[in-house]
Amino acid sequence: MNVLLILCHPERQSFNGGLIDVALSALQSRGHSVELDDLYGEGFDPVEHAELYVDPVNPDYFAPLTEQRALYDRKGLPPDIVREIKRLDWADLTIFQFPLWWHAQPAMLKGWLDRVFVYGGIYSGTQRYDRGYFRGKRAMLSVTTGSPQAAFMPFGRGGDMTRLLAPMHASLNYVGYSVLAPQVSYGVQGGGISYQGREAFERHLGCLKDDWASRLMSIEDESAIPFAGWNDWDDSGVLHHNHPARWQI
Repeated sequence: MNVLLILCHPERQSFNGGLIDVALSALQSRGHSVELDDLYGEGFDPVEHAELYVDPVNPDYFAPLTEQRALYDRKGLPPDIVREIKRLDWADLTIFQFPLWWHAQPAMLKGWLDRVFVYGGIYSGTQRYDRGYFRGKRAMLSVTTGSPQAAFMPFGRGGDMTRLLAPMHASLNYVGYSVLAPQVSYGVQGGGISYQGREAFERHLGCLKDDWASRLMSIEDESAIPFAGWNDWDDSGVLHHNHPARWQI
């Protein structure tokens, strides 16, 4: 299996970087081919702006989706976007490793979604959800938090983790991925060696290392989170009245 690890943290020696190292070791030990995509380390530009587009469709008004589609059709996407899409095409499983900042993924990763999931190429009006570009491929989130697990349970002060991660899960489902349940590492204070001290850092990482590595050893056998598809909605995009998910509300 080809596995792409996307790291979104400005410090490679952080706890997130440590979890990446655990993933690399565990997956390679199983014979999987693994590639690391370090967004900060490679200097990925997460900001979508007009200057990135040569010979725009409309030089007087910047419409990102229009320009994305035009460049995709002309095979003229920026080199960094071409590189990212090739990595995603190669991977059977993509794992996103990042800290939960302000109740969401870091801005770098949101910008990555804005630029890499190109309109007209990666998605369109009809190429979405279970008809999406990445159908047949899988994705999952590996997330760290500062507060303990109890704070992210329903009614916890940090917010329900299921709801906090729902937007990114929805985005991955939108482009066709089968989304696996997230791996959440709670109580990571400061996220790195300098804040915790080397001993505390290694101790905390060690506590979570075995669970993370163990899960990755059989990750290819996991079932995905169930999402509705085109056949489940009526013409207005609402679940059919007899759909089983309506009984879960």
